[in-house]
Amino acid sequence: MAKNISSQTQQESLKVAKATQKPGQTKEQTKLIAQGIEKGISEYKKQQKVKARDRDKQRKQDLKNKHQVDEHIDESNRNLQTSNTPSPLMKGLPWILLVMSWLSFVAYELTIK
Repeated sequence: MAKNISSQTQQESLKVAKATQKPGQTKEQTKLIAQGIEKGISEYKKQQKVKARDRDKQRKQDLKNKHQVDEHIDESNRNLQTSNTPSPLMKGLPWILLVMSWLSFVAYELTIK
């Protein structure tokens, strides 16, 4: 039997091989069937490890992409916040316009009289 197969797998494969044993089947044939079952189990485990590794890689890639998108959104928000901040002149613009309109009104009234 293979070196890297656990004793539990060997026992389970032998149990399955004995359970499916046909009348007149020799012990050697049963052992060969058990080895085939062990090989199948080990191949299945290898496939599952590969799938788990691929899922983990995909999960990490998704997290990385999500992190990059979050950073991009944060940067965009910072840019919007800085671009929406009015300059000091713009803050005082309503007051300047109010004073100019009152001065214009007073000048108009003085020229009519």
